[in-house]
Amino acid sequence: MRPWLPVLVALGGNSPFWEGRDTGFSSWRTVVFGRWPVSGPPPFVADGDAYEERVEALMATGVIPDRGQIYWQARLSETYPTLEVRAPDVQLDVADAVTLAGLTRALVTTALREAADGVPPLDPPASILHAAGWHAARHGLSGTLVDPRCGRPSAASEVVDALLHHVGAALEGSGDAERVGAGVRRLLDEGTGAVRQRAAEAEGSLKALLELVTQTGRRSGRQGRNPDERVE
Repeated sequence: MRPWLPVLVALGGNSPFWEGRDTGFSSWRTVVFGRWPVSGPPPFVADGDAYEERVEALMATGVIPDRGQIYWQARLSETYPTLEVRAPDVQLDVADAVTLAGLTRALVTTALREAADGVPPLDPPASILHAAGWHAARHGLSGTLVDPRCGRPSAASEVVDALLHHVGAALEGSGDAERVGAGVRRLLDEGTGAVRQRAAEAEGSLKALLELVTQTGRRSGRQGRNPDERVE
């Protein structure tokens, strides 16, 4: 999954403001998390034993007090038998969160299938992966992204389409293809949360921005609610 994590960062960019100012980034959260001792793309490891060895070596340094402070963008859960993917920001609404969750599940499913089939994983150098992640956090879906298949810049929409093609069979298998595809198209056409936040701020300053966040949250909170249920 490692080479595709920057694309999730770009799709999930939703933190353009920091302390009341526009940072110029689509995902400033990614930059803030980069300040932690252990963060960013995870290292390439061959198997679970190698992963544990890497974690134990980090713990032995004494730099971090517990395993919960391993803030890689993808890491093994300490509680459940699952993989935690932490690359995207929290989203403005449920629809975008579901889109990113569907893509993430499809990436995991595709990786498991390729591993079982003996497909060699893409393993870009850490420096390239870091640069791709920074670029995604800075620009989101505007302009280019680093294509993980070749390490070269391509139009963001083309790289996103490559991701959808990469996980297409997994999306079909889980019944997510239509929903995730529509969600991705919405992000490309209407913009990420960061784009929508900036548009609201430009139209009406901080008040409009706060209204966007709170009103979107209320609408999302009502999705799936019984229409006869009273909402206070």
